[in-house]
Amino acid sequence: SSEQLSHVLGIKKGDIYNSKVLDEKLLYDPAGVMALYQDNGYLFSNVQPIEVLVENDSIDLEMRIYEGKQATINRVTLVGNTRTNDHVIMREVRTRPGSLYNRSEVQRTIRELAQLGYFDPEKLNVDFNPDPVSGTVDLEYTVEEKPSDQIQVSGGYGSGMFVGTLGVTFNNFSLRNIFNFKSYRPLPTGDGQRLSIQASASGLWYQNYSFSFVDPWFGGKKPNSFSLSVYHSNVR
Repeated sequence: SSEQLSHVLGIKKGDIYNSKVLDEKLLYDPAGVMALYQDNGYLFSNVQPIEVLVENDSIDLEMRIYEGKQATINRVTLVGNTRTNDHVIMREVRTRPGSLYNRSEVQRTIRELAQLGYFDPEKLNVDFNPDPVSGTVDLEYTVEEKPSDQIQVSGGYGSGMFVGTLGVTFNNFSLRNIFNFKSYRPLPTGDGQRLSIQASASGLWYQNYSFSFVDPWFGGKKPNSFSLSVYHSNVR
């Protein structure tokens, strides 16, 4: 409604005219007019402020809005994932085929893909292929893999002995490919599981070994976390 749009625009009679502020409220503000439309599926909408009267120290503005029809998402595709399997990415994607386009959900998807730690955040992007005739839009998410595994090497001296620690963590492990030797890089990757192995020792006097495995999507359908940890210590 006009009342709702006026409230979102937040510009009232008597305010100092500022075209930059006006454009920000209309086009770029994440809570602005276009954001309100695009969060409700109106991808093809646009708004154009028209100066209908300029007189003395006053200006009359008319917001001419083309709403169009709501856009439905047709296809969602992925490009650039060379190690991470599609299903690991798609379970973080908030935009689904058949649903109304929602700009906030696209932005949320980009944020959550960055939080996985598998991709370069600066290279994450989404390409739009809208079709106003059919009222649909195709979304293509672009990612670029980055190293996510970790190696820990440390040492310390105390109580008359030196203790060394060596550990490796694979943050994008794939348990189901454990017997698929073609997938080893150096271990099978791509399913978003976490495998950590660590050993600490001071000769034969002290030894400590730990192993942990975490699957954040146990079963593959819901974000149910499953974890397994094994520890062994030997002190003489």
